[in-house]
Amino acid sequence: MKTVKTVAILLVLMIGQVTFAQEKSYKETVIENPTAEEDLKVVADHLEAIMTNKMGKAASLLADSYEGRGPAFEETESKTELVASWKEIHKVRTNQKNDFVSQTFRVIDGDLKGDWVSVWGTYTFTENGIKVNLPYHYTAMVANGKIVSSIIYYDRLAITEAMGYELAAKQN
Repeated sequence: MKTVKTVAILLVLMIGQVTFAQEKSYKETVIENPTAEEDLKVVADHLEAIMTNKMGKAASLLADSYEGRGPAFEETESKTELVASWKEIHKVRTNQKNDFVSQTFRVIDGDLKGDWVSVWGTYTFTENGIKVNLPYHYTAMVANGKIVSSIIYYDRLAITEAMGYELAAKQN
């Protein structure tokens, strides 16, 4: 009986959160980004610098307090870690290409308040003689001409399988 009460309380709390989140309409939360062109350019220039191994330029487009998140839950990286990671990537990958489309918007209320650029793309590269296509979604908050934070989503398992690895359960 205690479990049923706990589940019922959790359900009421969850429904309350959904209802609260839906109290405002889209137009009351998101508007057109007044710095759209500048913000789109910051993100596009950053992605281009990463692809062409211009890590000084890539770093210059990140705020000093930059925090990147993803693809795993609670996985984060700082500006220094991102630059170091891509320097290592460039040692083993060739034929890198990044095709994407982007859009921008301004969130005017709540925890996500700010100017955002969303990128939907496919990153292609060759590593160990294997060509990999990586569909991804990247969203970055831009302020004062710098990327302040970002989150990326992609299927890490698909990449490892494309490179010939297999997923196996841990042996006890």
